[in-house]
Parts: sequence; structure tokens; C-alpha cells
Amino acid sequence: MAISYSLDAVLRTDEGKGASRRLRRTGKIPAVVYGGEGEAVSISLAENQLVRHLQDEQFYSSIINLKLETGSEKVMLRDLQRHPARPVVLHADLLRVNSKEKVRITVQLHYINEDSAAGVKLDGGRVIKSMMDVEISCLVKDIPEFIEVDLVDLKMGESLHISDLALPDGVESVQLALGEGHDLAIATISK
Repeated sequence: MAISYSLDAVLRTDEGKGASRRLRRTGKIPAVVYGGEGEAVSISLAENQLVRHLQDEQFYSSIINLKLETGSEKVMLRDLQRHPARPVVLHADLLRVNSKEKVRITVQLHYINEDSAAGVKLDGGRVIKSMMDVEISCLVKDIPEFIEVDLVDLKMGESLHISDLALPDGVESVQLALGEGHDLAIATISK
């Protein structure tokens, strides 16, 4: 997967609730970079740049080029804290990635052929989606943008499960690795 996103970051020394509030008032978002071989580092991100990237679904499962004064690092968005009532990002957690180690990441499911599914077209059923994303494990280079779920052959009363997904080479489902009883239904056609 190619790096298609980059974020400009500034190292910060002020920490705590008051420092974070002051940062947010100036259009910056407090964040932390951790993992990999380095120590955890407190940074600040430009709010407008981050919010613009957050509008793109692919950003959540992409490798991000983080540009610091000391150089650049490859990271992934691991966690995001938002205000409970206002559309404001409060804090971001970024995880350093290594191209030789597997990462666990949540990837969106894109459903296709809902209207032409056998159970919908022939029997008048409707598609009920139980999952909109799935957690996978793979090398950084193998992270898919999304996983396509084709519903064309699904009949009335049938379900598709995680084990039915056509995962790309090198990608495995975290739920299936947990063993029996974790092969959850992702979509069903019912009356």
C-alpha cells in the first residue's frame, strides 16, 4: 500500500489538561506517537489538516507519513478521542509501524450487488448488515483499502460469515484466528 497521507507535526513539551486546552484554542490537536523502537513522543498536529484527512474513509486504515522537525516516521492512526457533544477532535494516538511486522487494523466492508442478490430480487427480502468493518492482521504493505462483500448469490434466509470473505493474500481475520464461535455473520437476507 502506498503512503498517500502526510501530517505535519511539532514536538511539544507542555503536557496536561491546561496545555492541551491552550493548544486546541490555537488550532492544534495534542497527540502522541508510540510503539516501535522509539520512546513515546508528545506532538501537536494542525487541526484543519487532520480533520480534512478524517473525512476520507481510507485514512483510518492507511500508513501516514508523519513529518517532524527531526525527520519523518511512518505511523498509523490508532485511536482518536472526540468531544462527546461537539464535532471536535480532542486527542490522537499514532502508532509507529515497521514494514517487517504484522499490524492489527480495522478495515471497512463495502457491500456490492445488494439489489441484485437472489433473496432480494426473487423473494422480496432485504439485506441486513451486521458488520460494517472487520479487524484484520497483515504486513503494512498488504493492508487493503477495503474488503468487498458480494451479495449476488445470497438467498432468502442465508447469511454470509467472516469466513466467507475473500481476503487478499497475506491478510487474515483476527476474529477467525480466535477459533470456533468467532465466525460471526456479516450480512443476512430476511423477509
